[in-house]
Amino acid sequence: MNLAGKKILLGVSGGIAVYKACELLRLLQKKGATVRVCMTDAATEFVAPLTFASLSKCPVYLKNGAVEARPFQHIDFPHWADLYLVVPATANVIGKFACGIADDPVSLCFMSCTCPRVVAPAMNVAMYNSPAVKRNLEILRNFEDTVVLESPAGELACGEVGQGRLMEPAEIVAYLDERRALTTNKFTEPAEVNVAEKGEGLPLAPAAGASSATPSPRGAAPKTPEPPAFPVASDIPPTQDVSLPGHGKKVLLTAGRTEEAIDPVRYISNRSSGKTAVALASVFYANGFEVEVVAGPMEAAFPGGVAVSRVQSAREMHDAVMDRLGTADAVVHCAAVADYRPAHAASEKIKDSRSQLTIELVPNPNILRDCTAARNSAGQSHRQVIVGFALETDHFEQHAKEKLAKSGADALLLNAPVASDSGFGHDCVRYSLVRSDGAVPEMSMGSKVDLAQEIVDFVLEKLG
Repeated sequence: MNLAGKKILLGVSGGIAVYKACELLRLLQKKGATVRVCMTDAATEFVAPLTFASLSKCPVYLKNGAVEARPFQHIDFPHWADLYLVVPATANVIGKFACGIADDPVSLCFMSCTCPRVVAPAMNVAMYNSPAVKRNLEILRNFEDTVVLESPAGELACGEVGQGRLMEPAEIVAYLDERRALTTNKFTEPAEVNVAEKGEGLPLAPAAGASSATPSPRGAAPKTPEPPAFPVASDIPPTQDVSLPGHGKKVLLTAGRTEEAIDPVRYISNRSSGKTAVALASVFYANGFEVEVVAGPMEAAFPGGVAVSRVQSAREMHDAVMDRLGTADAVVHCAAVADYRPAHAASEKIKDSRSQLTIELVPNPNILRDCTAARNSAGQSHRQVIVGFALETDHFEQHAKEKLAKSGADALLLNAPVASDSGFGHDCVRYSLVRSDGAVPEMSMGSKVDLAQEIVDFVLEKLG
């Protein structure tokens, strides 16, 4: 099947394998497909909808009445699609599909879908082998234009070994590539191939009583069992996947904003939502890095697998970062840190006398400069990568060059929240990555996930 130009709806349900759906989305896009995403509430607990919205460049269909949801997405999204992929498919949503229950975006889209459907199960081995799940999977295999992919055996995230792993994203894309054609309401099987000779071919889930290694396309006679065409990898978090480029490396991020107390009620702060930091943490984590975050107050939520330490003020953030600096291979200063704080914070609420109030301000420590100074004094400049952020509203190139030179960082992410629907609280931003050894690139509008990927690529390049 030529995926170029195809419209694919990706249904994501809740489980540890959700992070693999991000990789699958990227692989489908590289094949030229357009992808939209719908998610169950449970799925959003593992990966934030912002990640999928940024990757797909389309609002995610959610149940919770988010502002990006439209009234008829449960009809519009399936009717738009040429193919509906449910990855990962938990025991819960599989049961809903089999029994005709539609009470969340993923099951609603399955119910109203008129295009071919592909379901990739992922769950604990005990659940996968339970009579109820076996029955429900058998029901789905008998649905018209519905394919249930094999769930390979291997080490599961819980530490047990057995069937229930999610088929690897590359395997799923390879399976789709094998289909001869994809037309409305039809999902044609591949031409006969010798799997052993070509090293191709992915098994569908076996019918009851069949060997798990035996391909069983509907209407075809059982074939001699073949070994899996792809190596079976453990269903484990990315930080433990040795094949990922960031494996064995640690990144330290600062996130959110800081709040500088005026009195017990009032404070000095800014509008940072933390969305850029969440995108950075997600992309670093997906690339295999161990991710640690020192976060000030923020609205956006980090994905599972990311270690987060909470702070309030700039001085607290400074101390927390300096304590952790020595263990990091890369440091990305994404937080919006207050430049100044009140010289004296009142211990009680300042009374509203309507008289003029003067607050004396003193500078906060510059966390970025202190980090580069500590790195250089420790002789780590050859191995530790430091990236700073600069938010500017005018004279972008001049200010970026000046700040980068003063900071001593390896690169500076210049961003400007000056366009409508971008910057603070939004998923897109105008930015460019300024390297210490190059000119200032022209700024462009992009998603915060694209911004994060550019920083991750730079860090990986510097780390060799």
